[in-house]
Amino acid sequence: MSAAPRALVIGGSLGGLLAANALRAVGWEVEVFERSVGELSSHGGGIVLQPDVLAALRFAQLDPERLPGVQSGERIYLDRGDRILQRAHQPQTQTSWTVLYRTLRAGLPPQHLHADRNFLRYEQAEQRVTAHFSDGTSESGDLLVGADGARSAVRAQMLPGLAPRAAGYVAWQGMVPEAMLPPATRDKLDGASVFQQGDGHLLMACLAPGEHGAVEPGKRCWNWTWYRRVGSDETLDAMLTPKTLFEDARQLAAPSFRVLIDTTESPLAQAVVDLEVPKMLDGRVLLCGDAAFVPRPHTAGSTAKAAADALTLAMLLSQRQASPDVGLAQWEQLRLTAGQGMVMAGAAIGDRIMGMSRY
Repeated sequence: MSAAPRALVIGGSLGGLLAANALRAVGWEVEVFERSVGELSSHGGGIVLQPDVLAALRFAQLDPERLPGVQSGERIYLDRGDRILQRAHQPQTQTSWTVLYRTLRAGLPPQHLHADRNFLRYEQAEQRVTAHFSDGTSESGDLLVGADGARSAVRAQMLPGLAPRAAGYVAWQGMVPEAMLPPATRDKLDGASVFQQGDGHLLMACLAPGEHGAVEPGKRCWNWTWYRRVGSDETLDAMLTPKTLFEDARQLAAPSFRVLIDTTESPLAQAVVDLEVPKMLDGRVLLCGDAAFVPRPHTAGSTAKAAADALTLAMLLSQRQASPDVGLAQWEQLRLTAGQGMVMAGAAIGDRIMGMSRY
């Protein structure tokens, strides 16, 4: 009986864990290497449970129906004075980054999860790939999956010089325990995804599970995001300071959003970027998730794209060809098209929201 094929997954966040669970489901031995020490800390963000995510979880026998989630039944749009301008019936379910991360980690044997392993480079010979790490160790396998995010070290070797490019605006994010909000704010926003559109900015918020996946009213969390265009008289660094955030919130945000922002202990900010690769495959090395394509967050599709990358890969490699190379080539063709389309769509949505011209 031949030994199971072996995959090395670089990156222990959602993209890497999705790939590892999917490959393990079709009989691959999988080792996951993460540069951080121990478990990753919570990102605090809400994640919409889209069909691709649910399909990947079912494929890995992780039972998404048991995943804690918060349902919202409608979207409401506020003006600057906090009046509800519009209601739209649009049900969806949000879980949290932390809930999904812990579910995916639990699907893998702990002895195959390796923390504090900083990837340096790969080399290939005779249909085998070897990963070298900064601690002087190395690991070999039949496949290396680069799932190490937008600043991917695997991509840096495969495609030197290719890096994310700034889209011209920033995203502030925060998370607030529901119990910390005034009753009037809780009552007004409960059961809805909330939006406020302004000139060159967009505020949005939704409920997600709270600590330990709690979904009971009063124990959930509000996650908010504020997209802000970088003006011609502003600098990116200035836009990313908390002082600017709180000052601008007093001028531009509806009162309900000001409550969310003012109650957030440690808001986080990052520049919105675009990234797309011309190829995802180099021999037995591939890029998936945000290591290959970073769509703008308006698509709500980054996690779904990583799930589809992982599921498609596992299904094609499960066909038991004499060599996985045929399946890998088919996978790259399919996922390149999907990634390019999502990046293009996200850029069009974002530029329209921010009032930016692409030409």
